[in-house]
Amino acid sequence: MIPNLRKFLETLDKNNDLLHIEREISLKYDVGKVLMRLYHTEDKQAVMFHKPGGKDIPLVANIFSTREKAALALGTTVDKLNEKVLDGLKNPVKPKVVTDAPCQEVTVTGNDVDINKFPVPYYSPDDGGPYITPAIVVSKDPETGVPDFGHYRFQVIGKNKFAFLAQPFHRFGANVAKAKKMGVKIEAALVIGYDPALGYATQAKVGEVDDFSYAGGILGEPIEVSKCKTFDGLVPASSEVVFELEVNYDEMFNEGPLGEYTGYYTPPSNKPTATVKTITHRKNPIFQALLTGKPSPVTENHILKEIPFEASLYGELKQRFPTIKSVRIPPFGGVQACVMVSMSPRFPGEAKQVIMHVLSSFVAPKYAIAVNDDIDIFDMDNVMWALSFRVRPERDIFTVEDTLRVPLDPSSKEGGVQTTKTAVGIDATIPVDINYPKVADVPGWKEFELPELGKMKKEAKK
Repeated sequence: MIPNLRKFLETLDKNNDLLHIEREISLKYDVGKVLMRLYHTEDKQAVMFHKPGGKDIPLVANIFSTREKAALALGTTVDKLNEKVLDGLKNPVKPKVVTDAPCQEVTVTGNDVDINKFPVPYYSPDDGGPYITPAIVVSKDPETGVPDFGHYRFQVIGKNKFAFLAQPFHRFGANVAKAKKMGVKIEAALVIGYDPALGYATQAKVGEVDDFSYAGGILGEPIEVSKCKTFDGLVPASSEVVFELEVNYDEMFNEGPLGEYTGYYTPPSNKPTATVKTITHRKNPIFQALLTGKPSPVTENHILKEIPFEASLYGELKQRFPTIKSVRIPPFGGVQACVMVSMSPRFPGEAKQVIMHVLSSFVAPKYAIAVNDDIDIFDMDNVMWALSFRVRPERDIFTVEDTLRVPLDPSSKEGGVQTTKTAVGIDATIPVDINYPKVADVPGWKEFELPELGKMKKEAKK
């Protein structure tokens, strides 16, 4: 297991998967342009900006850009990502508190607190301002004390102040709402430059055990954490930068717009603000960026969600439906709007049962599609072939009205009115009591040796 961001970057460098940009790159729009260019490349390399905006703090991005990088971070292979995450969720490991934390080598307080000293990108002219998008927010339930961490967007609106988006059904948003109702303040930490494996653990949909323990299970060892300077909270000890902040209930800000995982800009609206009380960081820290937006091409935000979402849902389904082979929550649906399941139905109607379970799951997609286990759900041509030749629409396509909307889906807020959605189920499995024609194939093609192809690829790289 790779223990922290710096070691991960070293490994990427050795694998020729880290692009170094030594020249100065403007934080206003140009970082976004570079990341968009990289998203359109085959390898989707990670990148380090050595002089972002003329600052001395390096800025890294694209560390979540491929499933191969995820496998590297989690110490496994691409085909065993689900197994790795699920095993970790079943075997949580409690965190280990340390006192001499690298993330607290430098402490900044009072008037010296200045977010603008760090390289925070302004990705697009249509954004509301500079944004911190890859950070992990660590907070606690004000009633139970159970710690939680998750990804939320933070817009810089002053030298010591953020505005942020936290949906009320997400735990940080719920913690804020609960604390306000209880009449107590809520403090949190914004963590930047963490072990990449923590990013995936953050997205896993789990129960009431604290997220540090689940992350430890996924990592296979205790997460080293340290106490914050200004409040009773814990943060990953090897983090690069930590902003310790307090939420302001009575001070709102017209936060946004920002290009979101749906591929659309969310319009500006009044959001809570937070004041940074203390900044701690490593000596010579590394900052982090993440550009999200339309998932065509796939952005690293989508890969970051895709792997833990798939593992969590696969674990749920497998318990009830043992012939489930794989689950895909594809980026083109923002890792939210569409779920595909491959399975081997044991009796008539089982595929529809799976679909209904998916529609009522934590993902709550707009579309749920079931296919046989001979279909590779990571190949959309395969999926569309099944839809084209195994579906009778009058029998196999059905809708369920008034289901939970997909967050930030503009089609559920047309005309400014927020609504529920109608979900669609598609059973593209072959009926268990029907004899279908044999699938056309050329036996032995996978094993057939073709050295000429390898020679051609080598010559193309010269």
